[in-house]
Amino acid sequence: MSGIFTPGENEFDAITELWEASVRATHDFLSDDDIAWLRPRIRNEYLGAVTLRVFRDDAGVIRGFLGVSPGNVEMLFVAPQARRQGIGAALLAYAVRELDCTGVDVNEQNPQALAFYQREGFEVTGRSALDAQGRPFPLLHMRLATAKPGQ
Repeated sequence: MSGIFTPGENEFDAITELWEASVRATHDFLSDDDIAWLRPRIRNEYLGAVTLRVFRDDAGVIRGFLGVSPGNVEMLFVAPQARRQGIGAALLAYAVRELDCTGVDVNEQNPQALAFYQREGFEVTGRSALDAQGRPFPLLHMRLATAKPGQ
């Protein structure tokens, strides 16, 4: 049965593979060196630092994942071959409904992600010239338009 589940740490390798495939399909502003720098951090640090959920298809294969910290979506990735099937929207709706997420940061150079979050009711509220690691990848700070002030 397909749906959203909590993964085990033994699935971090598969999640990292999905992350890399998704990034290569959508983040054309990142070089191979950037991805190589990020990959071990995703696998060994970031996945364990967030509340993690995966979307599994009917065969139990992970097709997307979501990582959140209190109030914020920190990562949301869908396998390239599973895009445009509602998986990202389902994961985001789960984050909003079940995990009380009202914020997300999006790479400014990723117009597909920006358009996705805008379609899902988020609006840009600010911008940072550097990403969370201090690298020159500007971020757009977004907030759910229906969020109450302070959320």
